Formats: sequence, C-alpha cells, structure tokens
Amino acid sequence: MSLIKEFKEFAVKGNVIDLAVAVIIAGAFGKIVSSFVNDIIMPPLGVLLGGVDFKDLVFIVQEATVSAAGEEIEAVTLNYGNFIQNVVDFLIIAFVIFMAIKGINSAKKKKEEAPAAPPAPPKSEVLLEEIRDLLKK
Repeated sequence: MSLIKEFKEFAVKGNVIDLAVAVIIAGAFGKIVSSFVNDIIMPPLGVLLGGVDFKDLVFIVQEATVSAAGEEIEAVTLNYGNFIQNVVDFLIIAFVIFMAIKGINSAKKKKEEAPAAPPAPPKSEVLLEEIRDLLKK
C-alpha cells in the first residue's frame, strides 16, 4: 500500500506536472520548427544548391525489382536528405533553446544585481537618534 501512496505523492508533485507541460509544449514547438525548416529554410537552400529538394536526396543500395512471382520489390535506399533536414531541425531547436536559457540567466543576474536596501542601523544608533530628536524639541 505504501508504494501506491509514494507513487501518488510523486505524480502530484509540481515538478512532475511541470515536466508534463514542458513535454507537451516541446512537441508543439517541434512541429513549428519542423514546419519552419521544411517550408521556409529548405526550399531557398535547395534553390541555392541548384534546385535540390532535400527529401529527394537518396543513395540507392538496391534497385527496385520484380520477383519471379510478379511482385514488385521496393528499392533499398539510404535517405540522407531526410537526415540533413533533421540535422538542420536540431540545430535550429538547439539554438533557440540556447538563446532562451541565455535570456533567462541574464534576467536572473539582473534581478540578483539589483541593489539591496541599505542595512538597518544598529539599535544603539536608533536609540541615540531618538534621544537627539527628543533633545531638539
């Protein structure tokens, strides 16, 4: 019974819920980055490289053939164009995360560097100031 109780405490902790939200947001962010790379970055890059579509870049290991029974056997290919596209996706995601963390860290430093209020004067000074003020009256 204690195992179930421990699991319930673990699952309800704020860190686990924060992690779940982060994973969901990361999935959506990954789709945005993939669209950005596929639809914005790669087409002009392909044009600059002579009209190459990276999805079409393949190395054919074995050509497509027809078996003796008349069934078509698909070609065996290495899709290195998809690999290049995934590397570009990764680099963009890594750079965006790096910039976000850098921004968060600089915001934390600014918050820490904010000047603190001057320390309160010692009790003896406060008492002396009160006596001085009373004598002035």
